[in-house]
Parts: sequence; structure tokens; C-alpha cells
Amino acid sequence: MHLFAYPQYTSDVTDFLADLRQKKPELVAQQKAGRALLWDKEINREIKRDIEAGRVPQKPYVYQTNSDF
Repeated sequence: MHLFAYPQYTSDVTDFLADLRQKKPELVAQQKAGRALLWDKEINREIKRDIEAGRVPQKPYVYQTNSDF
């Protein structure tokens, strides 16, 4: 027997998630569909380039209105 051969520890949260995925196998597909709604989008490089070209550099202290000081 190996010196560090302990049974694999899993936390209560890990056990809960594994049990939930076993009970609801469609959950992973629902998570991916939800992610695709907001995050997995194609980027229009031309529009992104136009947006970046229109940016104005921010002053170091945005609340300072008089630059003479």
C-alpha cells in the first residue's frame, strides 16, 4: 500500500453537484444554452474596430474639470 493512498475526498458541494447532474442529465445542455445567450457570440471585427477608434482617452482624475491646477 502506498503511503499517501487515502480515499479520494469530495466536498459536500461536489457530491451535491454530481448527484444533481445524475438526476438531471439535461442540466449541462441547459447551462450551455444559457451561456450561449449572452457569452458565446460571434464578434464583428469591423464594428469593434470602429468602436475602438471612437474612444476618447480618459483623464487621470475624471472628476477634475479644470486642467489649470
